Amino acid sequence: MPGGRPRSYDPDAALDAAMLMFWTHGYEGTSVSSLTSAMGMSAPSIYAAFGDKETLFGRVLEHYLAGPGAYLEAALDQPTASALVRALLDAAIDTVAGDDTPHGCLSVHGALVGAGSATAQRVLARVSESKLDLLSHRLRAFRDRGELPSDCDPSGLARLLMTVIQGLAVQAASGAPREELRRIADQMMACFPTRAAA
Repeated sequence: MPGGRPRSYDPDAALDAAMLMFWTHGYEGTSVSSLTSAMGMSAPSIYAAFGDKETLFGRVLEHYLAGPGAYLEAALDQPTASALVRALLDAAIDTVAGDDTPHGCLSVHGALVGAGSATAQRVLARVSESKLDLLSHRLRAFRDRGELPSDCDPSGLARLLMTVIQGLAVQAASGAPREELRRIADQMMACFPTRAAA
């Protein structure tokens, strides 16, 4: 558009388009020119509406976490620790190996190829710590009411679960079929701490 004059656009649709680009190609693999094509906006219009590429990535990540990536928050409502972990793993697999979305996880993919962006790394680190805190807090509540062994470390268990989920995302992005991801999740459930003895 001449002079970069802002055009009429749907912010959510534009963020959806940018999300798919970053999700498919990662941070470094997504160029500004590919974003302009996908979002249907000129580069000056994107800058005016969303900021530079790093700022846009932060907005996209927030958009992702409020949509496809919100499965952790949904799983926190499960009534038992084992139900929470099962729901979390199943939802993660549905997200990272979906039929209609890129395979892998936007945040994991961004972390793997976004090392050149300090801003992207800060956003990803903040998101990761926030999710770990939420999961640790919920697991601690389960331990305190006797649903997990008294010597269970909620923070360590939360970090293990998030590591497994990140591994599922990497496996999915590498082409692993959903059945293989399910077997990994089943093995994680088999290793999950049992209820404390009465």
